[in-house]
Amino acid sequence: MATKRDYYEVLGIAKGASDAEIKKAYRKLAKKYHPDANPGNKEAEEKFKEIGEAYEVLSDPQKKAQYDQFGHAAFEQGGGFGGGGGFYGGGMNFDMGDIFDMFGFGGFGGGGQRRNGPRRGADINVSISITFEEAVFGTKKEIQVSVTDKCDTCGGSGSKPGTHAETCKRCNGTGQERVVQQSMFGSVTSVRTCSACGGTGKTIKDPCTSCNGTGKVKKTKKFEVNVPKGIDNGQTIRLAGKGNAGELGGENGDLLVTVYVQPHRIFKRQGNNVYSNVEINFVQAALGGEIKIPTLDGEETYTVKAGTQPETVVSLKGKGVPYIRNNKVRGDHIVTFKVKIPTDMSERQKDLLRQFYGTPVDGMNFEKKDDEKKGFWDKVKDSFKD
Repeated sequence: MATKRDYYEVLGIAKGASDAEIKKAYRKLAKKYHPDANPGNKEAEEKFKEIGEAYEVLSDPQKKAQYDQFGHAAFEQGGGFGGGGGFYGGGMNFDMGDIFDMFGFGGFGGGGQRRNGPRRGADINVSISITFEEAVFGTKKEIQVSVTDKCDTCGGSGSKPGTHAETCKRCNGTGQERVVQQSMFGSVTSVRTCSACGGTGKTIKDPCTSCNGTGKVKKTKKFEVNVPKGIDNGQTIRLAGKGNAGELGGENGDLLVTVYVQPHRIFKRQGNNVYSNVEINFVQAALGGEIKIPTLDGEETYTVKAGTQPETVVSLKGKGVPYIRNNKVRGDHIVTFKVKIPTDMSERQKDLLRQFYGTPVDGMNFEKKDDEKKGFWDKVKDSFKD
């Protein structure tokens, strides 16, 4: 007699596996080695029995505790497996609903999946790329999409024009058939989707030549996508009913368009606010004055305050991105001033700066009275214009 394998090894799980892990492992292996999926395969049948034996023990807390303590010896004295007479004599602990759901059965005489009612078509996912400005102010994009559409020749019926589908003789139009199967439980009557009509309840005697009886054909369609103001990177626009055709009169799926926004060379977006850096020279920072700031709406005139320090942040209210749900409201444009310090000043420029701070030049002290400093910054400003 062959030595039994460890039950945990059979299911491919660790000894401390949870109930959920045990159940998941069993369902996966039982589906793989089920006799219906491996007709005539004796090796698969033996593996299926081995898997079922392991699950019966490990899914029962009491049996599992005995097995963990004594191993297979806990059941060798007629404890439920019966040696060579088969191992199903000790009261099964299987979840019958799980077993039959797993293999697509409808249960003992219950209802299998019916497919002869209207079914919605599948959604289609595509993506488009737009510029930063298009995301801010909205745009329209035309796209081409391959869709499964209703056949124009037969109107989606699948039958040759002038003919019609007939009631399936195997299932009498129910879309389901009863099947008696031999499994580890003995004879089991299950209800499943009719293999003749695929669950539609109809068979096509004379199929349409345009769609080969499917009722659907592949088409390339053009759609106009209205991209709303304020859309953000990664958001999706839904075009209802523009997806693949449904079946048996079911509605079409949707066309889902994911938008990807190209980065901007100046602006960065966070929420509905826009951020940018603006360079000013150190004379503008010291004296102040008007400058031009690039914004989403064009150049904006802004007056820099005298004595502006590096990394000063100012906010241009309402110059940011429109809110997608209320385009009349916009975020702000946040500007950080970057003070540019020249690195290639002339000697004259350097002397003027030394003069202003009272630093000696060529052995002379240029410290002057206040009235003598009048017009000094004008000289500096003129100097840096050269």
